[in-house]
Amino acid sequence: MASPPLENGGIAVRDNRITAVGRFNDILRKFPAAAVVDHPGYVLMPGLVNAHIHLELSHLANLSQQQPPATFSGWIEQMLVARDRAGEEDKVRVARLVLQQQHEDGVAVLADIGNTYLGRSLEPDFPGVLLPFHEVLGLRETGVDSQLALLDKENDREYCSGHAPYSTHAALLCGVKARARRLDQVFPIHVAESAAEIELVSRGRGEFVDFLKQRGFWDGSFQATGIDNSGSVQYLLQLGLLDEKTLCVHCIHVSDKEIELLQKTGSRVCLCPGSNSYLGVGRAPVLKYLQAGILPALGTDSLASNPELSIWREMHLLAESHSGLAPSDILTMATRGGAAALGLEQQAGTLEPGRPARFLAVPLPDTVRTTSDVQEHLVGAGTGIHPEWICC
Repeated sequence: MASPPLENGGIAVRDNRITAVGRFNDILRKFPAAAVVDHPGYVLMPGLVNAHIHLELSHLANLSQQQPPATFSGWIEQMLVARDRAGEEDKVRVARLVLQQQHEDGVAVLADIGNTYLGRSLEPDFPGVLLPFHEVLGLRETGVDSQLALLDKENDREYCSGHAPYSTHAALLCGVKARARRLDQVFPIHVAESAAEIELVSRGRGEFVDFLKQRGFWDGSFQATGIDNSGSVQYLLQLGLLDEKTLCVHCIHVSDKEIELLQKTGSRVCLCPGSNSYLGVGRAPVLKYLQAGILPALGTDSLASNPELSIWREMHLLAESHSGLAPSDILTMATRGGAAALGLEQQAGTLEPGRPARFLAVPLPDTVRTTSDVQEHLVGAGTGIHPEWICC
């Protein structure tokens, strides 16, 4: 993913680390005494990166198997009701199963977002890298001080994230981001996922106000940007939250000016095509991101809003909905883009000397003959891809 595909390529491994990558004959000449393990008819590639998942919502798969409510806030209401009815044992069991499926699907790195510490408890079960983020919520001004006090008590080894502009008070978002800066951690946040969010952030009204009032979370302290259609990215900029460690998840309803702001601040973007499609909230301007020099990451979101959690499927959906998108760019999003978004570009996302010798071997059909065919197959086959892990 750091260079064009190599036909008849080879990877040299020593002491569980990649020492060289190149054409097979060149590698063999460089290491004539090395044992050779051949993979005819396979493509060797780095493990995938799922930059946004909610493992603790895995038990809510029945929601995405039915027609979603007419509004985004209606889906949130439905999800919260179903979540509160479920037992803890069921949550843990299904989350562990999804985590196992992610690994079998070729995912090497996951960023898990949760309101509990379930992700942290599952970390030892995952053979790759699991980054568990504890999500902070609370829009009422009266709860800010107590929330910040709890944030101060968090162990420094814990990762924290803000939920979204429509659900987390500005002071809380600033507190979570200040902590992330102090610890040099990534700061994920849901951004510009729905048109309703933009209406709230820009004008202080709309369906979210009604929803929050009904749940008792609206106290009138929320301060909109005051500029019509300025958007959630502009809102985050005004709060001083945008930099190269901020990961903006979804980023569908953004203006050209906001894309420029993301590029200038070095902020990262994570796309979740499967969830967006199911909820009917729109499509992210992927080509504009690439044209601006922004390489997005890919995420699956949760089974509550996505019928199937597969990065292969996310790639397929992205290619299907954006005809001008090159398969090579989509593959790079699912690997190097995700690693960079999570601050792991020196550990994952590419096959390069010094990286851990843990990568994928993906079987290819006989019809695949060129490097272009390989890329198109990997992006277009979706859940038809069945990778094998190579661990040396």
